[in-house]
Amino acid sequence: MKKWYDEEYEFTVEVTGFLHGDHTERYCRNGEEPGDKYTCTYGCPVNQQGYGICSKTMMMLYPLMEAVRSGGDLENLGGDSKYSKTIVCPDGCMIFKLTAKPLGNPNFHKGKFWDYPDETTK
Repeated sequence: MKKWYDEEYEFTVEVTGFLHGDHTERYCRNGEEPGDKYTCTYGCPVNQQGYGICSKTMMMLYPLMEAVRSGGDLENLGGDSKYSKTIVCPDGCMIFKLTAKPLGNPNFHKGKFWDYPDETTK
């Protein structure tokens, strides 16, 4: 992989608790536990051990991340603040908190970092 663009935001996803129960075994298929933290910029969030976040949860996180990248305010989507929102996983097992941190880099689209790879736009 050759990451060439310095992203505009860094995202942290923290597991803040169980929706029901008090242990992960036979409950959360991905093994999430309160206190687990995942980070990313554009790719999928991974923890310090290199494991990825639950794919079902990522389906919920991606539109929220895109809303932030587009200049949106997560409070308009029920968030805790402009840059954070608490969600429950699709299986109803775990509670996650998404937090975005602006990095001060130009926006991918407004900064014109995208070049179309062929001549169809000319």
